[in-house]
Amino acid sequence: MLTREKQAPELLKEEQVAETISGSEALIKILLAEGVDTIFGYPGGAIMPIYDALYDYQDKVNHVLVRHEQGGIHAGQGYARSSGKVGVVFATSGPGATNLITGLADAQIDSTPLVCITGQVFAHLLGTDAFQEADVISISAPVTKWNYQITDANEIPEVLAKAFYFAKSGRPGPVLIDIAKNAQLQKFEYKGYNRCDHVRSYRPKPIVRKEYIEQAAEVINAAQKPFVLWGQGIMLGSAEQEFKAFIEKSGIPAAWTIMGAGSLPSDHPQNVGMLGMHGNYGPNVLTNECDVLIAIGMRFDDRVTGRLDKYAKQAKVIHFDIDPSEIDKNVKTTVPVWGDCKETLPLLTELIEPKQHTEWLQKFREYEKQEIDAVIQDELFPTSEEMTMGEVIQQLNEQTKGEAIIVTDVGQHQMVACRYAKLNNTRSNITSGGLGTMGFALPAAIGAKFGAQDKTVVAVIGDGGFQMTLQELGTIMQSGVDVKILILNNQFLGMVRQWQELFHERRYSFVDITSPNFVTVASGYGIAGKSISKREELQGALAEMLTHQGSFLLEVMVTKENNVFPMVPQGCSVSEIRLK
Repeated sequence: MLTREKQAPELLKEEQVAETISGSEALIKILLAEGVDTIFGYPGGAIMPIYDALYDYQDKVNHVLVRHEQGGIHAGQGYARSSGKVGVVFATSGPGATNLITGLADAQIDSTPLVCITGQVFAHLLGTDAFQEADVISISAPVTKWNYQITDANEIPEVLAKAFYFAKSGRPGPVLIDIAKNAQLQKFEYKGYNRCDHVRSYRPKPIVRKEYIEQAAEVINAAQKPFVLWGQGIMLGSAEQEFKAFIEKSGIPAAWTIMGAGSLPSDHPQNVGMLGMHGNYGPNVLTNECDVLIAIGMRFDDRVTGRLDKYAKQAKVIHFDIDPSEIDKNVKTTVPVWGDCKETLPLLTELIEPKQHTEWLQKFREYEKQEIDAVIQDELFPTSEEMTMGEVIQQLNEQTKGEAIIVTDVGQHQMVACRYAKLNNTRSNITSGGLGTMGFALPAAIGAKFGAQDKTVVAVIGDGGFQMTLQELGTIMQSGVDVKILILNNQFLGMVRQWQELFHERRYSFVDITSPNFVTVASGYGIAGKSISKREELQGALAEMLTHQGSFLLEVMVTKENNVFPMVPQGCSVSEIRLK
């Protein structure tokens, strides 16, 4: 996290007329100046002055009343991930603020830009255990990029300028600004808002060192079996076109982390699939056979690497990242390339030799054929009586043509959706990657739709995760947002059950979950729905969901004890990946 010491940012100067207004009204004016069009929030006592100021600006900004602050921050994440803008969230003090913590941690590990505004008790009550007082600054410090407590309204313009700058610059992340109630009510001379573009002690992007790019090009040009791994950094840097140009000139096979999915279309001939514990067979096995491993905008998470002492030891490693702390953190790098990949990739592309690597790429396709025969065919086109999660996603692909935004929760359905969903566009795969937050998908899908209103948004959720945040159906009901909810119900906490089957001798300990009638629950919120259990119903039910005017909940009953394969067992090398 960045230091929280008070620093005066250098501001973009604008000539504006001073006016005497409250801290709360100044805050709303600042949000409008930053281009904020949507706020996800829940009012309460300590943030009431801000909501009172918001009352006069309802024609200029859309406030979405969520049903729980965790739902609010996940909606803010979904909005940020689909739109590329900063998500904005309001919450009151005490339990309102602490309910944001899971979402802050999720946003921090997944580099999602948020500005969260929390109300706080009057400054003179701080530290007295006043009603709904919580030290949210200390609590949120480990899970924010920056946080700050305002006790004087005069601080609001500069602190908010820094908040948006920190949230969206460099490696993005969540910022929390805690505003004491007296500062919200205080009248002060507001001299207008000037955006921040520099803070002395903060360097959002490291200086690009061209000698390292030259070294990287030299290693790549000499490689016989190079392999590219890409992550969300491509998307965060808006470098999709630069990345595609590099891939196509180099001819190198490329695989993605779940956070990077969509930056290169699923059907691109050099896209060889998904990395990681439940990734594709070839990318995992051949990681330990390549001679040069080129990592771009990814952080070598443990779910990607498996055992580090057996990870790509034969390869020279080139690591492109905007955050120098990620270089050499988990995997020792041969050539580190610091910087924004939108800047570094064109420099590299200019220096590399055009190649094809046809035989090397064919090796990935041979492993793909093995995976199709052993896993994919039966998952997508099963002959069993019960439906599989994979065939549901396959049918969804047929109808969305890869143009929908797919928002997933956490568990077996997440891995199946990430593996099989067809994605033609960037920012079309939204999931909780690093933290793995069950309950993420429903509110995140709500936010994603507000951030990309021209897109179809499908929330793919398990029966367990859906019950963690289903109260956000109320947000859908009140706002009228159009979200398609696809529940893949296997009547288990499926991923935990899979591990208990494979590694704990089928001792199913508290994973058999009983669920309500989801269609009846949805109808209570005025949301249309349907539940199906027969294969012949699937195609028509998906079409009904996708063409329905407004939100729709479709529950698909799938086989109870199906496992997600391939799988790299915990503690194993990626080359020890299991097909069964």
